[in-house]
Amino acid sequence: MADDDDLELSELDNDDIELEGEGTELLAAAEIGSDAMKTSKDLEAVYDIPVQVSAVLGKATMQVSQLLKLGRGAVVELDRKVGEAIDIYVNNRLVARGEVVVVEDRLGVTMTEIIKSEKN
Repeated sequence: MADDDDLELSELDNDDIELEGEGTELLAAAEIGSDAMKTSKDLEAVYDIPVQVSAVLGKATMQVSQLLKLGRGAVVELDRKVGEAIDIYVNNRLVARGEVVVVEDRLGVTMTEIIKSEKN
């Protein structure tokens, strides 16, 4: 019998190992890390597939007649306030919220919240 501080291993059929005592969490995390590396390797096939990323600053609803009256310099009021998070879509699916940033002379977005979707 091992001390309480030692990890106790007992071999089972089919090369399964039963873990008891301290260190179990560390070994379990190592197994999960190994699975994550396998998954990462499996995903390499899709790394080069292009996706469309859209950042929605806000939305507005108007009649077609109002839309046709818009001209150069017209202002369309959006449903968001200054400083409010914007929605970030990938292939028309909401994946994150973020903030507008300036990168050199271009606009960009920084993600502040990742949206986890429910699986169907």
